[in-house]
Amino acid sequence: MTGHRIAQPALYEEVAERLRQRIFAHELKPGAWIDEQAIAEQYGISRTPLREALKVLASEGLVNLKPRRGCYVTELSPKDISDIFPLMALLEGRSAFEATERATDADRARLQALHDDLEQAARDGDIPRFFEANQEFHRTLQAITGNRWLLQVIQDLRKVLKLTRLHSLSAEGRLQQSLEEHRAILAAVLKGDPARAESLMRDHLLAGREAVTKNLPADTRAA
Repeated sequence: MTGHRIAQPALYEEVAERLRQRIFAHELKPGAWIDEQAIAEQYGISRTPLREALKVLASEGLVNLKPRRGCYVTELSPKDISDIFPLMALLEGRSAFEATERATDADRARLQALHDDLEQAARDGDIPRFFEANQEFHRTLQAITGNRWLLQVIQDLRKVLKLTRLHSLSAEGRLQQSLEEHRAILAAVLKGDPARAESLMRDHLLAGREAVTKNLPADTRAA
């Protein structure tokens, strides 16, 4: 039996990942025009893999390809933010339901440990650490579901939300409120109450939308 060589990741995939991280870091800012020639020269590649990479990012909603005008980093409007959070609430609510049904003792211990990190970060007033622990709690809960389709859609929407540096924890009093919401969600998961976990998670995401909206400039909230 003849062997088959394992293909290396396509060049455009590596380019897409580099650009994705630059977008998330806001090195390429929302609304910015992407200078294809400059980037191709910087990476030492032709325009072909770069354009394939941009198509990937466009499919993820991270950039907009405009005929005869070029490619631009997506800029979320207040309406976009308002529209995305209710979808996230539905999806992550379902995720909490399925995770509660399927969680093992080891899963529950992992969630408890992550929540303990949240508690410590809140006591220290460490918002960046709280944010990362919060993200990991949500990712872990989603992974427990074993539902790859649900996970994929949630991850795609979270990528889009990374286009804005705004997050709900910036709002006054939101960190403590978020912590209390997490306590209730975790309690429902530990008690094996999927319906309550789902309801609490939906409310948690919608409260996040309200907090983000309050942090928007006053002249853009009704845009």
